[in-house]
Amino acid sequence: MSYDSSPSPVAPTSTSRLWTVGISIAIAVGVLLGLAFVHPQIAGWLVGGAVVVAGSAWLLNAQSPAPAPTPTPEGAPADGPTDPVTADLLDRVFESLDDPVLIVSGGEPDDIAGRRIVMANKAARDLLRIHRQGALLVQVIREPGVLEAVDEALFGDVSRTTDYTTGGQRDRRWRAWTRPLSTEAAEGRDPLALVVLRDETAARRTEMMRVDFLANASHELRTPLASLSGFIETLKGHARDDAAARDRFLDIMSAQADRMGRLVADLLSLSRIELNEHIPPSGRVDLDRAAADVVDAVSILTQAKQIVVALDRGETRASINGDRDEILQVVQNLLDNAVKYSPAGGTVEISVRSDLSFDEAWSSRMPGATRLPLVTPDRAAGVLYAAVTVRDHGPGMAREHLPRLTERFYRVEGQKSGERQGTGLGLAIVKHIVNRHEGGLVVESAPGLGAAFTAWFPMVVERRDVRAAS
Repeated sequence: MSYDSSPSPVAPTSTSRLWTVGISIAIAVGVLLGLAFVHPQIAGWLVGGAVVVAGSAWLLNAQSPAPAPTPTPEGAPADGPTDPVTADLLDRVFESLDDPVLIVSGGEPDDIAGRRIVMANKAARDLLRIHRQGALLVQVIREPGVLEAVDEALFGDVSRTTDYTTGGQRDRRWRAWTRPLSTEAAEGRDPLALVVLRDETAARRTEMMRVDFLANASHELRTPLASLSGFIETLKGHARDDAAARDRFLDIMSAQADRMGRLVADLLSLSRIELNEHIPPSGRVDLDRAAADVVDAVSILTQAKQIVVALDRGETRASINGDRDEILQVVQNLLDNAVKYSPAGGTVEISVRSDLSFDEAWSSRMPGATRLPLVTPDRAAGVLYAAVTVRDHGPGMAREHLPRLTERFYRVEGQKSGERQGTGLGLAIVKHIVNRHEGGLVVESAPGLGAAFTAWFPMVVERRDVRAAS
């Protein structure tokens, strides 16, 4: 879109006095070289573009006949010739940049009100809400570090990189590159500075998640290690000859070692799943068969706790596209949670449904409970789903806990999970597996009503036969 039709007064126009041939070349080369520094992966293209634009401007100006001189009122500044083709090209390049870009004029070094925005592309206007030409820089950017960097670029010919944070409902973190675009003092023009903002919010968030994960993992591993170390010291000391104490301590040490082993296994599993999350699974899994296998595998645990697992496999084969080991892990993690939070002698219900529409797959299963989607796939026409629901009749959870259930190491305060403590990674693993399989995950719970988790996956596109009666 040409700037001639731009509604913003800050957008450059073909008749702008900044877009003389000489100034156009300087600004174009400065912008493109500045962006080459910001985006080194495409630096070659940007530097080449700067050369092409500068060369084109020179050739067009050299080949064009000199225009007839236009009388200039006495005392008015004279402008150089402007090439419309080059100006329009530079306008389009400047306006189409994804990163916010500002060009700031300096004024007097000791006059802060002289720092004015003489040009801003669309990304900068939208971000900083710039509505008029010549707006004060200090009115749209109040970060002292950025303002100081702009002054150094304007009056000290110094390039700097600083951090910048925009407020609002969700803070965004930016990297601000400031570069001088100096004009000759003889021309009588104010010095210019280039400001390029690059959004690093996602990168900063990822880094914070990594730091938090390492801190939480270290804490979770430190607890059983400290317990093991303490009991070892006790057994080496006054409990050395106490057989009863030794047996009791060894049982505790065994439980702590088992917990640490499960934590390490879950960490490795989570890392592997995250690594392959972008790769769609290529296998085929019968969800009903997988649920039955998991029930058989945990039968020893459920019998020891006197918990009845009621399995409803449905009437049709629930074939889905997926990785069998990961689907088994989803069902087992959900069932383990249900068993842990169920009272002795209680019942855990598992049901498998197939040939469901999008709305049917995540429809409510627990009247009176709070329902919250934890993973929601894109809605696709004609896709049918198979769902597995695991429900317990334990203490349930308050609504404020539900959005955080898939966070790593998050545990609901005040709830007892039985003798076998979890690692806090089970639902995080489930979330990543469901994401990889392009499925959905829904939780329903309320205090006193227990909890129900439903994981649903796209079915294999083919005719599905009714299972023969056994």
